[in-house]
Amino acid sequence: MTTTVAEILTAAETLLDAHAFQDYCPIGLQVAASAGGAAPVTKIATSVSSTLETFARAHEAGAELVLVHHGLFWKGTPQVVDGAMRARLHALLAHDMTLAGYHLPLDAHATLGNNALICDGLGLTRLDLPFVDHGGRSIGFVGELPGDGLGADELAHRVQELMSGRAPLVLGAFPGRVRRIGVCSGGSAASVVEAAALGCDAFLTGEPREDTHALARELGIGFLAAGHHATEVFGIRALGTELSSRFGVEHVFLDADNPV
Repeated sequence: MTTTVAEILTAAETLLDAHAFQDYCPIGLQVAASAGGAAPVTKIATSVSSTLETFARAHEAGAELVLVHHGLFWKGTPQVVDGAMRARLHALLAHDMTLAGYHLPLDAHATLGNNALICDGLGLTRLDLPFVDHGGRSIGFVGELPGDGLGADELAHRVQELMSGRAPLVLGAFPGRVRRIGVCSGGSAASVVEAAALGCDAFLTGEPREDTHALARELGIGFLAAGHHATEVFGIRALGTELSSRFGVEHVFLDADNPV
């Protein structure tokens, strides 16, 4: 039986409760192939971001549907199609590839989300504490390590292993052993204040801000910046794997060399 774009996107949006989120970008379908939702899908390509490299590699892999965490369109950005945007759109449309993006829904999901999978990968037991609210939805998690936790160096090494060898930038002031950790992937440096208020010994995100080191030191909390890209490979890859299994289509995850 042929699987269509519409069937896969409907399943993804139901699974992620995607339209319950107030996001910075369109959720779901962003660029439709010529056949629209009826286009057949034999292979899904997933990647963190909507780049020309992603789309070229998706075409080379034979994918009809590309799913990303960071879509093409963002609120507050220029709405004129030129330059890089023109090239990206051409790469999709010239090869009849459909693009869909899932941003905050893939940070927040309790089993497929970036933050849940980071917690699981670090061996954290997630606590029932709302953390990092966006439009009434909590997208981060607070978790605890077993026993008396880990030292700062041990935790950094565990994060490095989880991030495929990328060493985190370690800032702030770790209060001895680390047991309670706040996790919110990507660009959530400001949430270190909320993490400290919830009794966290450390906070993990993707990127720091200029004021992060001093602020974390003054709050008495460790801060690990493990890479915006590196902390957000987990959710989109897991979504592709799940949809591949459900629909019996192929899935390829296209990672990129991104030091940010």
